[in-house]
Amino acid sequence: MNPALAINLPAVLAEVTAAFARYEDALVNNKVAVLDELFWNSPHTLRYGATENLYGYAAICDFRAGRPAQGLQRSLIKTVITTYGADMATANVEFERVGSAKTGRQSQTWMRTPEGWRVVAAHVSLLA
Repeated sequence: MNPALAINLPAVLAEVTAAFARYEDALVNNKVAVLDELFWNSPHTLRYGATENLYGYAAICDFRAGRPAQGLQRSLIKTVITTYGADMATANVEFERVGSAKTGRQSQTWMRTPEGWRVVAAHVSLLA
């Protein structure tokens, strides 16, 4: 098997799982500096949110800086992390917001960079 195409190499999966856990903690606790750190600092990074489309790292940071810090708690229903070779991964979750009947979905594409694992693309949507 070509290692560049190997799915869920144990060491790589552990790294991405740890990066995702750090992201999740930062998200629900509004640790904006950590959230900013974990997104790739590039104009190519994008985040489609429940109500916004953000193109580029600067737009994502501006959104985070202006977002209310309340109502961020959520419970993860299902998390699927898959790695592709040693440098790419996806993380997909279903979640419920605390105090809300809505279920949400979040998809992230992660890439290994010289600074560590970073989200290069993300999408969040809510179901009624």
